[in-house]
Amino acid sequence: MDQTLYLFIITSLSILLLLVLVMKVKVHAFISLLLASTFVGLASGMPFMALIANLQKGMGDILGFITIVVGLGAILGKLLEVSGGAQTLAFYIMKGFGEKRTTWALMLTGFIVSIPVFLDVGFIILIPLIYALTKRSGLSLLHYAIPLLAGMAVTHAFIPPTPGPVAVAEIIDANLGWMIIFGIVVGLPCSIIAGPLFGKYISQKIHVPVPSHIEFKEDTQEPRKSDFLMIAFVITLPLVLILVATTSSMLVGLDYLDSRHFLVALAQFVGHPFMALTIATLIASYFLGFKKGYKAKQLLEFSDKALAPAGLIIVITGAGGMFKQILVESGAGEALAQVFINYNVAPVVMAYIIAVIIRVIQGSATVAMVTAGGMMAPVLMGMDYSEPMKALIGIAIASGSCILSHVNDSGFWLVKKYLDISEKQTLQTWTVMETIISVSGFLIVLLLTLIIN
Repeated sequence: MDQTLYLFIITSLSILLLLVLVMKVKVHAFISLLLASTFVGLASGMPFMALIANLQKGMGDILGFITIVVGLGAILGKLLEVSGGAQTLAFYIMKGFGEKRTTWALMLTGFIVSIPVFLDVGFIILIPLIYALTKRSGLSLLHYAIPLLAGMAVTHAFIPPTPGPVAVAEIIDANLGWMIIFGIVVGLPCSIIAGPLFGKYISQKIHVPVPSHIEFKEDTQEPRKSDFLMIAFVITLPLVLILVATTSSMLVGLDYLDSRHFLVALAQFVGHPFMALTIATLIASYFLGFKKGYKAKQLLEFSDKALAPAGLIIVITGAGGMFKQILVESGAGEALAQVFINYNVAPVVMAYIIAVIIRVIQGSATVAMVTAGGMMAPVLMGMDYSEPMKALIGIAIASGSCILSHVNDSGFWLVKKYLDISEKQTLQTWTVMETIISVSGFLIVLLLTLIIN
């Protein structure tokens, strides 16, 4: 058998093995990715100790970056949560947009809040606001919930420093600044289509009242505007610093700036994700922690709680790094690339399709993203792509990971529970909303690739 075909079959079987382990045998995603990586290594003829060394290298290479970024991001999100920052943001954004454009304000609130806060946590924090608006207006709960969820879902999948896009960027070696830029450029239109527009349509088809067990209490106390400004500053600061570093690097490459200049070096230093998130976390610790009356011991406890769920994402991402390394060293990734080249499949399309297949079958968006990233990394290594193009491929993976959230996805049950709707209604609302985000995101990415090329 041709070696390229053999390695392609091995890669395909490794994905099948991963899906069987996760879905049927109920093995944790981390162990499943480890076993799939081991299968590829052994089946390709890799020596035993070389396999061990490559597994260790793949895990270590990616965790050196991911652990710091995801850890700091989790702590920053926790500080925003305990300080009441999400509610303060929602209040002033809605006040600025006005009552007639409440759904747009909710979409933007979700979009911003989900940058540092995990989607499930942000939704639980803000769902009382959705109940209050529904009770006051008499409209369907979906009229307000869908825009909020759409904004959160887009940011959660598309925009660093949320773990998914950070993991993809590191695995495929895409610049984080460009990921942020395209995450926003692609994400905002997706949020609008899947949020206010789809929300208005579906809320007229399905009327969902406030759950009967909810005790309605409206908070009449207006948050301080200074709190809103500080929270907005803390959330946007790391993004701005990272973008400044990316811009300075781009200008150095174009010979507009001298890389040896102190200000250029300083911009690239403070704009590195490590330093940008450290600075933002320290500022948040003071203004959203100490200034709010929390003691140092309490802030330590918040950090501990924040790192617990982050640890799960970190180890799964590390396993994705192992998978990538084994694909590279075994030659399986090169074989995969050759097959797609032979059939003239563009990498951006390949990235989306792989993420879609894994997402639909096993449910986890994170697993879909790190697996698709691991498969795409060796493909991209042999191609001379610009930083913007690699970032667009990363967004294509993120788009694919959003599609058709259904009963094998924890997010599906979270939405069902808090909106108190049936499985069928959840499929008609949340699942369709996620699919709109996925398809519209991919179409926008395709359009941008034509412009960049």
